[in-house]
Formats: sequence, C-alpha cells, structure tokens
Amino acid sequence: MAKSKTAFVCGECGAEFPRWQGQCSECKEWNTVTEIRLAPATAVSRNSRFVGYAGTQDNKVQTLDEVALTELPRINSGFTELDRVLGGGMVAGSAILIGGSPGAGKSTLLLQVMCGLASRMKTLYVTGEESLQQVAMRAQRLGLPRDQLRMLSETSVEQICHVAREEKPAVVVIDSIQVMHVAEVQSAPGSVSQVREAAAQLTRFAKQQGVIMLMVGHVTKDGALAGPKVLEHCIDCSIMLDGASDSRFRMLRSHKNRFGAVNELGVFAMTETGLKEVSNPSAIFLSRGEEQTTGSVVMIIWEGTRPLLVELQALVDYSQLGNPRRVTVGLEQNRLSMLLAVLHRHGGLQMADQDVFVNVVGGVRVEDTSADLALLLALVSSFRDKPLPQELVVFGEVGLSGEIRPVPSGQERLMEAAKHGFTRAIVPWANRPKQSPPGMEVIAVKKLEEALEAL
Repeated sequence: MAKSKTAFVCGECGAEFPRWQGQCSECKEWNTVTEIRLAPATAVSRNSRFVGYAGTQDNKVQTLDEVALTELPRINSGFTELDRVLGGGMVAGSAILIGGSPGAGKSTLLLQVMCGLASRMKTLYVTGEESLQQVAMRAQRLGLPRDQLRMLSETSVEQICHVAREEKPAVVVIDSIQVMHVAEVQSAPGSVSQVREAAAQLTRFAKQQGVIMLMVGHVTKDGALAGPKVLEHCIDCSIMLDGASDSRFRMLRSHKNRFGAVNELGVFAMTETGLKEVSNPSAIFLSRGEEQTTGSVVMIIWEGTRPLLVELQALVDYSQLGNPRRVTVGLEQNRLSMLLAVLHRHGGLQMADQDVFVNVVGGVRVEDTSADLALLLALVSSFRDKPLPQELVVFGEVGLSGEIRPVPSGQERLMEAAKHGFTRAIVPWANRPKQSPPGMEVIAVKKLEEALEAL
C-alpha cells in the first residue's frame, strides 16, 4: 500500500510549504497553515491521450490567425442587471462564481434565474446546504414556477458530474462550493484542498461538456471570498453580491470576467417576492430632502459602462480629542487624508483640529477618482456652514498640486445629470463640453482655488 503524502497549505492564500509554520510567508497571516493529505498519483500509460484543462481533444500548435474567431453565443438570464455585470449574458462552457455575505440573496437570485430559464432550456439546481423541501418552500413563497426546474440534493462532485452527464442540462447551479467534496482528497469539506479540487473538477466538466456552471461561494469575516486564491484563478467570472443588513438594496459587482468588462455594477432591490431589478439606480440614490443642508453634494461617478449619480455627505466638527477622527463610509480613508492635505496647502483651510466624517448615501462603494472634487466641496460646505445649491453636480480628480484633472466620459456624465434635472455643474477644464446640455450651466475649472471661488 502506497504511503499517503501530506502537504501544508495556507487557508487564506493557498500557498504550500514543506513543513508547518506559524505565519504564512506569502500573505503574512498567522495560524492559517494546516496539514492536508494528498491523493495518491494514478499511473498513466505512455500511449494514453491527455485531455487539456479546457476540454479540448486537439492539442496541436496553432498561430493566432489560424484560430477561428467565432462570436460566443450568450444566454439571456432574464435579468438585465445580471446580464450587464456578466458582459451581455452567460457564455456556454463558462464557470461563474457568485459570492456574498450570508443573507445577501445569492440563492434567491439564482433560484429566480433558474426558474425562468427552465421554461426555455434544461437546467439543474444542485443544493448541498438546504434540503429540497426548503428550496421548494422558498420558490412557493416567491411565487416562482416549480413544474420544470430539476433539483438534486448532493455534495459529491463525482456524483454531480455523473448525473449531469445523464441529464445533459445547459445550466447547472452548485449551492455551494464550500460544502462539495471530492472522494480522492482525504480532508474535510470546506478545506483548502477540497474547495480547490471541487472547483477545478466542476470547471473542467463545464468546459468539456459546454455547460454553464454557476457556483455559490461564501465570504470570510473580512468580506473576501472564502477559499484559496486559486479558486478565483480557475474560474472565468467572479461576481459579488453586496448589501448592508439594514438596506434592501443589493449591489452586484464583477471582479473578474474573461468574457466582458470588470467593475460593472448591477443594482437590485430585495422585496417580498425576491430580488427586483433597479433600472434607474440614480433616482434611488438621489432621494434628497427639499431643504438644503450643509456638506451635501451630488457627484457623478462612472461604474462600468454607465454614469451613476450619488449623493455625498460630509460633516466637519471641532474635535475634543488630541488625534481628530477621520471616518469614511463608501470611500477610501487614505484618499481623504490626502485630499485634506491638498485642501490645506492649496485651499488655505486648516482642518487639523476637526473631526471629519464622510458618507456615500445608499451604501455605494466609490472607487472612482472623479469623486475628489465633490468630496472637497462637501468638506468646505460643512466647514463654512454654507449649503451648496441643490441643482449642482460635481466631478473631477484633484492632483497633489491642486490641479483639477480630467476624467473619462465627461459628456456622458453631464447628459445623465441633465436628464435628472440638474442645471449647474462644476467640471474639469479638459472635460468642458463643446455645447452644454440644454438648460445646464457648466463651470470648467483648472485649479482648486477656482472651484472654491465658484461656490
């Protein structure tokens, strides 16, 4: 009997080591290295035919001009926001990972998608965490058709692939990848080796059979996808469904997509009948009161392929502490500290003894640098206790020397603001339009001082 081999793998990043150590030298995390058993290597004959990871049977070398450039057909999921995040729809033979915190609505969204697709094609929903009765009760509560969606309660990857070969579905849902296990790997389900091998086998099966594989993944307490990083490398698309527990809105964002653009944003609303699409998210994030308030301004950010109007709020107050607080919700805290230094150096406003609180209304996570100018104007408005006009929108990146840098798609941002009734805009000089939108006054600035004087 062959002796089983062991390896030591980090549970956070998937790095392997020859022996146990307290700290992972790759991700610098402590007490994450665990011992796993490796499956014995199977003997392969010299004349046997290897099958590639993508499932191709023809392994000959080709040049790029010999490759057939046929457009991949896409399958409509029934949700416009989901198709937007996926790059236009689901591609046959692709492996898609949907992550999110508990209660975000991952299983609800996939159940709605699968019940809609079951009337057009053959589908298979594999549940490993819930019983079939629980899934049926959810479908009944949401008012979904239950007569055509085929269900399977199984956690063995080998059995799932066997059933899928017999059923021949076009779309398969695995809920979730953390509870699946491979018989050859001698470790508990949910471990690094089990998650890695289960995802690899399901991805290989999807590419060989041309099946769309939708896998549900959990997240850690830090909000990162649970499992090793190789899980994100072997799949084709990784999307995250985020949403605060006290908010009914859910943000679907793409982090990796081999068949489309990344950083696309889809907005859903959680209702009693499931997730509903929000076709005009700017109207929701702009639910402002009629009374003018200090420190509030509307900015135009760019998410994926569309502009988005979001309200930004800032509160500047005298600090009783020796080290004033800098709190941001929806923005990067280090960027706030940098912009406060720019405001002191080039705007002449000292906030070293002030507590600064910044919030992006609606729970949106803003990573676009075009929010710099709007953030500075909101800080000045709160510091001076002077409200900004309700019909004002702002966008622009601020450099360390106080210059206002241009941002992409300036004309599209202005058109979106004009569509929602805004009549005044402060934009970078390089983004000034040749012809302003009807009824809108566009103020183009080059320096931070010019923007402050325009208030």
